[in-house]
Amino acid sequence: MEAKKPLIILAGPTAAGKTRLSVSLAKAIGGEIISADSMQVYTGMDIGSAKIKPAETEGIPHHLIDVLSPMEEFNVVIFQKLFREAASQIYERGNIPILTGGTGFYIQAALYDIDFTETTEDSAYREELAAVARKKGADFLHGMLREVDSKSADAIHPNNIKRVIRALEFYRQTNSPISGHNEQERKKESPYASCYFVLNDIREKLYAQIDKRVDEMIADGLVSEVQNLVDAGCKKEMVSMQGLGYKEILSYLSGETSLEEAVYLIKRNTRHFAKRQLTWFKREKEVIWINKPDFAYDDAAMLSFMLGVIREKTGYSGGKSE
Repeated sequence: MEAKKPLIILAGPTAAGKTRLSVSLAKAIGGEIISADSMQVYTGMDIGSAKIKPAETEGIPHHLIDVLSPMEEFNVVIFQKLFREAASQIYERGNIPILTGGTGFYIQAALYDIDFTETTEDSAYREELAAVARKKGADFLHGMLREVDSKSADAIHPNNIKRVIRALEFYRQTNSPISGHNEQERKKESPYASCYFVLNDIREKLYAQIDKRVDEMIADGLVSEVQNLVDAGCKKEMVSMQGLGYKEILSYLSGETSLEEAVYLIKRNTRHFAKRQLTWFKREKEVIWINKPDFAYDDAAMLSFMLGVIREKTGYSGGKSE
């Protein structure tokens, strides 16, 4: 029987410090990084997505960054396809893929090779639901989902209209909740020899870091970045424009809010997002938590711990010196 290929995951809430640690890990084990971020995939969306700068990569290849136009839709099925392609190329080079990011649903889809082909797209029904959302609001549509699939309603934010519609479509076609299907898929054994690390910090420090990052984004030109996207033809209903930071600045540019109010909303919504991310990761099985205070915020200590776990669980060291 063929041995499972190694896959390392470094996840965690936004602003936890995954980027720097993932680069150090990749250098130590001969890895290449695959982004599990729903916004960094888009070109021209650098500041608001906290995209890694070329100098920060330290020569480590990064995949699934800057591969789509903001005009294009990105979803978990597209992510899964791109992930498989990138991982295959990384293995061919004799390296190890390190999946990094905060989109737990994408990570789950990659790790367990979840099957999304059970149902076909019903464009007419999707448009019908989209019309309901436009007319009655996202919360009303979310309430429709709660009536038939409360678990999915708990897991999907009301503003994530695409996923709410997908869950309602699945229920209509199968007469069963997509949450049940996903639970069955999660019980599958991963095809990889994996280590699933989640980097975390105490809430006060995490929230302070989020606030600091948002202030830096504004100083770095987030408003101009969003204006450039609008000038290029991006509309608020596009998937790309639903990202944190982008939708709030769009409201400012359209005169719905002041800049001060938009910045406040970005900080608040990002804190709420980080909380939901942590809730997701706590539900996942076989997660190895890296709580930064436990390591006295020492990156070298965290890296050493990760390398020890990787050797123990996968037998893989990359043949590189530590």
